[in-house]
Amino acid sequence: MSAEDLERYETEIELQLYKEYRDVLPMFSYVVETERRFYLTNSVNVDVRNEQGRVYFELGLHDAWVWDMYRPARFVANVRVLTFKDVNIEELAKEL
Repeated sequence: MSAEDLERYETEIELQLYKEYRDVLPMFSYVVETERRFYLTNSVNVDVRNEQGRVYFELGLHDAWVWDMYRPARFVANVRVLTFKDVNIEELAKEL
């Protein structure tokens, strides 16, 4: 497989992933972004932890969808994330 073939394949997979994201977005209430992943979820819990002066975040997500083009199944029942990096959580606007 040439580099061009690989690039074309990855572009097609990203387009499919974007289309899936667009289709499932209305099913979720929150967008959660960490340094490693992007999630859609209906329930998110955040705990700020402090051990030996180092602060980190523990996230609990339930009924989530993960933006990851290499994952065969993107719907996940429960996700636990531990991170020392920034976390962005946004509540999605509901259509009236």
